[in-house]
Amino acid sequence: MWAALAPLLAGQPRVRLSRDGGKSYPQKYERDLTEGLPTFPAAVRIFGKDGTCRAIFLDFDSSVAGIDWVEADVRAVQSWLHRCGARWIEDFSPNGGRHVYIPLEERVTFSDARDLVEALGNKYRSLDKTPHQNLHHGCIRTPGARHRSGGHQELAMSLNLAYDVAKRPNTSTIWQAMTADLAEEIAAVKALRLERPFAQPTAADTAAATAPGRMSRAMEQLARTGLYDANRYGTDSEARQAVLVAAAAAGLSLTDVQRRLLQGNWPGLASFYARYRAGHRSKSLQRDWVKALRYIQKSHGDKQADSNARKSPTSAPPTQAGGIQGVSVSSHPDAEHRFIRTWRNALQFREQRYKESREGLGRRMVLRALGEAAHMSASRFVEFGSRSIAVATGMDHTTVQLHLKAIRAEKDALATLVEQGRGTKADLYMLTIPDDIKAAAEDMSWRKGKIHALRPVFRELGIPAALVYEALEHSPAALRSVDLVRTTRLSRTAVTEALEILAAWNLVTRSKTLQWTIVATTSLKELAEQLGVLEAVARQLRKYVQDRIIWREWLSKRAHTAAELLSPDDDYPWHLYEGPPEEWTLSHLAFA
Repeated sequence: MWAALAPLLAGQPRVRLSRDGGKSYPQKYERDLTEGLPTFPAAVRIFGKDGTCRAIFLDFDSSVAGIDWVEADVRAVQSWLHRCGARWIEDFSPNGGRHVYIPLEERVTFSDARDLVEALGNKYRSLDKTPHQNLHHGCIRTPGARHRSGGHQELAMSLNLAYDVAKRPNTSTIWQAMTADLAEEIAAVKALRLERPFAQPTAADTAAATAPGRMSRAMEQLARTGLYDANRYGTDSEARQAVLVAAAAAGLSLTDVQRRLLQGNWPGLASFYARYRAGHRSKSLQRDWVKALRYIQKSHGDKQADSNARKSPTSAPPTQAGGIQGVSVSSHPDAEHRFIRTWRNALQFREQRYKESREGLGRRMVLRALGEAAHMSASRFVEFGSRSIAVATGMDHTTVQLHLKAIRAEKDALATLVEQGRGTKADLYMLTIPDDIKAAAEDMSWRKGKIHALRPVFRELGIPAALVYEALEHSPAALRSVDLVRTTRLSRTAVTEALEILAAWNLVTRSKTLQWTIVATTSLKELAEQLGVLEAVARQLRKYVQDRIIWREWLSKRAHTAAELLSPDDDYPWHLYEGPPEEWTLSHLAFA
């Protein structure tokens, strides 16, 4: 069943596995869809890279109102489909749930499919609308897939009949009949969408839009998800034009936009063009792009402000990086960099003590973040606070504080607390090389390349995948799995799973001699954009900016004297903001 039907129903040849027994289907466990039945519960992607789907998936959940209610809703939907002249495939789950699949001859857009499913969901209580409400994460199990309660999705009809329905899907005439029959319900869904409040762009989003080469987060989210404020944009055409205007204003070119559409980074914007024929979509995009450029020229005139112009004869141009405040920089940066690279060798020795646990992996990332900060400031003295390190490691700042406390409490620690933070100053750490491994670290050759904490894409793919990728990145030759186990200090199981994840996203490839190498053509930044990780980084940065504002306001109201500044009163909510916030140089440099 899986091999026959899954490829014909999926919106794109990708499938997500559930390693926790069917409770969740994380994006990092996404794989290419093959004919072989996965050993884990698996769900196919509903929407393709162009933001369209080739079938409507109706998921009737027995946990909402019981099996009897599911049976009644399924019979009602079947009667409606029969009146419209549609053909469908039906299966059932071991727990009593039902799936109804409606294959379509012509792919339909995300907004049209969502409207239809939401209209049906308002009529039938047990129908789960969420799979069709998310472009990136909408997925569902198809016939033959394993179920979390044991067993598989079983067809309620013969395989021959189901295969015939999938091979001869419903025509566009039948789709029009379905939408016409639900015209009132679809209109009610759209009217309800007009009444619902929509998240307005924050001040940080507006400020980000003014940065060259960056769109506002609201526009990026619209391009990715296809969801927009119906009170602001009346149609899909208006929404897509707003995205193109924002992209042009941010300095992107038409080629940049086309690349994001073809690679699937902006399926929401692609879905707005799905109503055109395949050969006309590119021409329509070009016409809209010309309109966007004309709109910008009309709004801003022909004046081209020089971004490198100085405001005064003594001011530095804005493209020049500002100095890092509060960090002691050695007068001999080359000597400091040599020390930092030797410290990195010491870190390789000491990483053996950390076990393959969440605490051990997190501690390794925090130490790498300290090394990254030291390279940025060209000094062994690091004064980047816990929130800045949290952005670099993908953790919460309270978790970073616990790791820092444990690191400095270790015997022969690699980082020593020199001075505690005061006011707006962060804790000052000094990188140290323990005496017992100093000679070995100095004799060891320096490692080429940059030291990274946790690059954004690996927030989704996981720390083990980051360590395996880094080992391959720094290796002059291809490595076998056993070499990766020795280099990364991870277990064979963790390395194998990490390689599977990296290979699924075309980051690594295996040769015939069972050796692994990096796929140089796959960009980590573009993949992070595709996975939506940059949005999570931006949310974390915005949250910490607000924390910093709160802290500065508290200081300005209560810190009247030096004594009060050093010892704030007890009324400050330390359970929310433990320790003074920090300067944001590390996070800005790492994720700008």
